[in-house]
Amino acid sequence: MRILLVEDDAVLGDGLSRSLGDWGFDVTLAVTGNYADSALCTQPYDMVILDLGLPDMDGRDVLRQLRARKSAIPVLILTARDGLNDRVGGLELGADDYMTKPFELRELEARVRALLRRSHGGFSHDIVFGRLWLDIRSQQIMTDAMPMTLPPREYGVLEALLLQAGRVVSKDSIAQRLAVRSEELADNAIEVYIHRLRKRLEPLGIGIRTLRGLGYLLEQNDDA
Repeated sequence: MRILLVEDDAVLGDGLSRSLGDWGFDVTLAVTGNYADSALCTQPYDMVILDLGLPDMDGRDVLRQLRARKSAIPVLILTARDGLNDRVGGLELGADDYMTKPFELRELEARVRALLRRSHGGFSHDIVFGRLWLDIRSQQIMTDAMPMTLPPREYGVLEALLLQAGRVVSKDSIAQRLAVRSEELADNAIEVYIHRLRKRLEPLGIGIRTLRGLGYLLEQNDDA
């Protein structure tokens, strides 16, 4: 599930991006209304989390233009504006839900999943690829009903590939997912983790193909 997060506060945007990623979503962060509007015109998203107080254009204008294009993407407004007129106005413009800051992460996750279930006719916490099964909620990868024991960063790489199974995952997106503020990744770290995972996955009939200049693709071997 791809989510466009529109938030100009750098600290909050970074924190929310990490939380949404931990919940299993593929997140794009937009810090301006113009960038958000352009992204919504050119890229497919499953949901938008929208701040109203943006530096270049009001979030309501982003929402208004989105609905003018007849887009039915669910929109959750997340803003410090807590007045009744703000809430009613946002919903009347076409928002599907409205939350005010400050907020609890658990409630935000529940509302995000509820909107996605409503718009997609159900939403599973499980991803199955060949003999691999990823339980997003428990952050556990199973194979043949047995948990895989992986170092944290190898788990992070494999999770990123499973969440985008069938699509190419860029090296940069994996690095961003693994990055820890207090610890830098070595230049060849991703290649090392990919190499180790290839050895682990080979007996399961699953491979990781490298596409030069693009990234990595998880795939099932023909004889699996």
